[in-house]
Amino acid sequence: MTAPVQAPAGTSPASEFIRGIGPLAAISLVVGSMIGSGIFIVSADISRQVGEWGPGGLLLVWVVTGLITVVGALSYAELAAMMPRAGGQYVFLREGLAPAAGFLYGWTLFAVIQTGTIAAVAVAFARFLSVLVPSVSPDVFLPLGQLRLPGAADAIQLGLSPQRAVAILSILLLTAINARGVKFGAAIQTSFTVAKVGALAVLVLVALTIFRQPDVAAANFSNFWGTGDWTLAMVPLVGAAMVGSLFSSDAWNNVTFAAAEVQNPSRNLPIALAVGTGLVSLLYVLTNVAYLNVLPFYGDPAGAEAMARGIQHASQDRVGTAAIEVAVGAGAAAVMAVAILVSTFGCNNGLILAGPRVYWAMARDRLFFEQAGRLHPENRTPGFGLWAQALWASVLCISGTYGQLLDYVIVAALVFYFLTTLALFRLRKLRPDLPRPVKAFGYPVVPGLYMLAVGGLMVILLFEKPLYTWPGLIIVASGVPVYLLWKGRQAG
Repeated sequence: MTAPVQAPAGTSPASEFIRGIGPLAAISLVVGSMIGSGIFIVSADISRQVGEWGPGGLLLVWVVTGLITVVGALSYAELAAMMPRAGGQYVFLREGLAPAAGFLYGWTLFAVIQTGTIAAVAVAFARFLSVLVPSVSPDVFLPLGQLRLPGAADAIQLGLSPQRAVAILSILLLTAINARGVKFGAAIQTSFTVAKVGALAVLVLVALTIFRQPDVAAANFSNFWGTGDWTLAMVPLVGAAMVGSLFSSDAWNNVTFAAAEVQNPSRNLPIALAVGTGLVSLLYVLTNVAYLNVLPFYGDPAGAEAMARGIQHASQDRVGTAAIEVAVGAGAAAVMAVAILVSTFGCNNGLILAGPRVYWAMARDRLFFEQAGRLHPENRTPGFGLWAQALWASVLCISGTYGQLLDYVIVAALVFYFLTTLALFRLRKLRPDLPRPVKAFGYPVVPGLYMLAVGGLMVILLFEKPLYTWPGLIIVASGVPVYLLWKGRQAG
């Protein structure tokens, strides 16, 4: 039987969370929040960007992404074990840097990072459902008006289609599931995580054995390093190509948001971060090795079938579907659709579960709507935060802008990873007295290298993809007047 978190003095036990997330569920929250639809799609775009450097360039992007992700998780382990509180990264930034830094993170999370990702994953779910149910179409469109933002060239077309409607319904269903209690949501998360890890493992296994294409594999690995010059000049190109792989590997920090509900958090949170990110990073690299054993790296965009188009020009960038098509033929689309339905549904469950814990922590600091800081008296879930998140994610579905917003905030997400690691160093100086059940792996070298890598990526993206990155910083900066407004309310 799970017990409620020890309530601080002067608070009611009914205002605190229940520790309903066990060690397996904590790992599942990391893994399940990371694996969505990206691994089945983004390798096509990455391979086009690193074309000169061949299959080696593709795998390099995924290996470097995996290393950065795992090192980041190991750096966060100290903070998670030291401050296992609801809100996770928000709390780390608040305590290690300043309340304003925590607020700007929470603001960006609610405005774009969490809700935009939920919307994008929900639409991916609906898009692949349309493979099995053709009536779930994006084509039958009911316009609901236009929204023109200051300085924007084109108006945003608000509207509904069967596909967007299904996306919204999936968000509402998962929100209702998680409103019933963390134990139920965690059970759903574990079930779907096991299913999609198993599906990826099967894809890797069969692609490397019974469905391996020896001629294709020989051609890919004989020209493994391509024709490009492997010099420092390729670093910016590799950094820019990592946008897709970074998105596919993101959300591993979501488990820290629900830290107050994890059993024995000082032990289980660091384990979940290390095991979860390590497992997913390994699976991602192996999945790309599997692609290279089935599909040619290079291809013709006008090719008539999957083998001719290769990884670079897979139809609609659906590399996973192309690989299954070569393996099993005409049934590929249905097989991959089912796999991605499972993957995206489980991914969104984790995202929907975790986000409102940050809004709860912000509300308790009087930096968000007061209702977001209240828990349901029986199941101890942050109901207002769950439904507010669902509402805004649904609006993003109707607007169709989530894709652009996610492009904008990749650099913003990197900014907060950088600042959180900086908070780790600062807390070592400011609060050496704090108990540290787990210490950051390889401190100070490993966290320092992580900050260097993340900082370098930010600089690369600011120059290589300015149309996406500068607006992301503007979204973060827009939280400054909102923070001042909330602080003014506190003073009043």
